[in-house]
Amino acid sequence: MTTARDLAIVALDMPPERSVEQGDLSLALAGAEVIDLVEAEALALDGDRIVPGSKTATGDRLLDDAAASLVRREPYETVEDWLWRRGRELSAAYVDDLEKIGLVTRERGRRFPLRTGRTVPVDSPARSGAAERRTSGEPVLAALAAAAGVDDKGPEFGEGLIGEAITTVLAAVGDAVMELEAVRQRRAIESAAFDNIWRGGV
Repeated sequence: MTTARDLAIVALDMPPERSVEQGDLSLALAGAEVIDLVEAEALALDGDRIVPGSKTATGDRLLDDAAASLVRREPYETVEDWLWRRGRELSAAYVDDLEKIGLVTRERGRRFPLRTGRTVPVDSPARSGAAERRTSGEPVLAALAAAAGVDDKGPEFGEGLIGEAITTVLAAVGDAVMELEAVRQRRAIESAAFDNIWRGGV
């Protein structure tokens, strides 16, 4: 399993009261894909720019889609630009893919069995592997899980433990998630202000 799939599975394995923001998860998944592609030698980082490598298939459909969508012209794409472009609705794409290959299912309601509820992982080696990787504190998955809101706090580690390229990606994911949260807060303030004006004028 890839880091991106492991991240999607642990996010879906959260209890109902701890659901994550889909935008945060999508950005973290896009970052996980970069890390997976670095490890597959399908790309390399030159500073914060993504330099495509060979077009060899990874064996993972979504990861191959990601590799195929890399910008292959100089000056190439920054990690930040990739996160916003690739991350658009990426969490939904992973849920759909995991459902197609039988790794997640829709819960049935107890009172209304014909209604489907939230999507949850099924018992499988993939679920066990993702959970074990998370509980072991593996730094890359832990950092991405924290950025996505799966865990409250990320791990503390030095660049020497995970390498410069992965450190660059994790930092970009953290910045993007904070930027998205700032946008949410601004919209909430604007919406509240509009509601106040509306009520005041009625």
